Amino acid sequence: MPATLIAVATALALAAPAHAKVIPVAAGENAQARLQEALILAEPGDVVELGAGRFTLTDGLSLDVTGVTVRGAGMDATVLDFTGQKGAGEGLLVTSDEVTLRDFAVENTKGDGIKSKGADNIVYYRVRVTWTGGPKETNGAYGIYPVSSTGVLVDGCKVSGASDAGIYVGQSKAITVRYNYVEQSVAGIEIENSRDALVTGNLVTRNTGGILVFDLPNLPVMGGGNVVIRDNLVVGNDTPNFAPKGNIVAGVRRGTGVMVMANDGVMVGRNQFDGNPTTSIMVVSYPLAFADARYNPAPRNVLIGGNRFGRDGYDPQLPGAATLLTAFGGSLPPVLWDGLGDPPKAVDLVNGKALSLNLPKQGAGAEQAKPAPFRLPDSVPMPPAPGASQAVEPRAPAALDLRIQ
Repeated sequence: MPATLIAVATALALAAPAHAKVIPVAAGENAQARLQEALILAEPGDVVELGAGRFTLTDGLSLDVTGVTVRGAGMDATVLDFTGQKGAGEGLLVTSDEVTLRDFAVENTKGDGIKSKGADNIVYYRVRVTWTGGPKETNGAYGIYPVSSTGVLVDGCKVSGASDAGIYVGQSKAITVRYNYVEQSVAGIEIENSRDALVTGNLVTRNTGGILVFDLPNLPVMGGGNVVIRDNLVVGNDTPNFAPKGNIVAGVRRGTGVMVMANDGVMVGRNQFDGNPTTSIMVVSYPLAFADARYNPAPRNVLIGGNRFGRDGYDPQLPGAATLLTAFGGSLPPVLWDGLGDPPKAVDLVNGKALSLNLPKQGAGAEQAKPAPFRLPDSVPMPPAPGASQAVEPRAPAALDLRIQ
C-alpha cells in the first residue's frame, strides 16, 4: 500500500473510535425516556440518529458526552415537540465539547430552544427552532444559544419567534454564524461579549432588530469585539418589540437593521438593507447606569462601508421623529450615531457624516468612555468552504482582508 494511503487510513482510524456506533431512536410512545437514555449512553464518536416523525416530549433533554452527533432526518422531517413541556427550561442542553447537532427541529419550548454552555467546537447545522404561535412575550428567550465556548458554528439554521434573540452567541470566541434564516424574533442574530466573530450570508427579516452586536457590564467575560458583519440580507425588520419588560433587548427600536453597542472593532460591510423603518445601521453607547470598572460603554473602531440601501428610516421609532423626517425629506440617513464614543468610520454616509442624534450622556459610567485609535479588526474565524457541510466544523481564527470592496 502506498505510504500516502497508509497515512490516510491511519488518520481515519485515529479519528473514529473503534466503538463508535449509530444509536437509532424512533418517534412514538415513550419518546422522552428513550431519547434521553440514548443521550446518556452515547460514547465519544457515536451518532444518536433521530428518525423521521414528531417526538412528543414533556421535559428538557441533556447531553454531556464529548464528540457526539445528534442527527435527524431533516429540519422539517424530525421534530422534537415541547408543546407539553412541564418545566421552564430549555429543550436541549449540551455541556460537552465537539458536539454536532444537525437536521432536526425543536418546537415550542417553555425556555430556550437549544442551549450549549461551555461546549467548545459546537456545531449547529440545518437545525430549526420555532415557536409556532408567532411572536409572543411568553415564548422562550433564545432559539439557538451557545455561550461560554471557543469554536462555534451556526450554519444553515432557521429560527422564528424568540422573545430575545433567534441566534445568540455570548461570552465566546472563534465564531461563525452563516447562511441562516431568522424571522419574527426580537433580535434576529445577537453577538454579545464575544470576540472573533464572522456573521455572513444570513437572511434576517420581520424581527424587531436584525443583527445586534452588544457588550454588557457585569458578565464573567468582558471586552467583546473584532466582529465582521458582511454579505447579509437585512430586510423588513418591522415586528413590534415583544420582549419581556426589563430585558435589555426590550429597548431595541422596531425597524433597526444592524445595531452596534459598546463594542470595539466592528466592521459592517457589503450587506443589503431594505424596509427597516427606524434605520439601516445604528451605533450607540450602553444607555443604563453601571458600576463595573472593567466596562467601556462606548462604541469604538466601527467601520461601515460597501453596503446597499433601499427604503429604510421612513418611520423611525425615535424621540422627535417627525421633526427628523421633515429635516431629511421623509427618511433618515442610513447610519445613525448617538454622539457618544468614537464616531463610526464610514463610507455609507450622507455628506460625509453619520447623523448624530446628540443624545446626552447616559449611565453612571458614561464619562469613562475613552476613544481609541482606529484599527481594523485583526482576525476572524474562517468558515469551511461551501459544499463541505457533511464534515463541517468550526475553524480557528485566521487573517482576513477587511478592505471594503
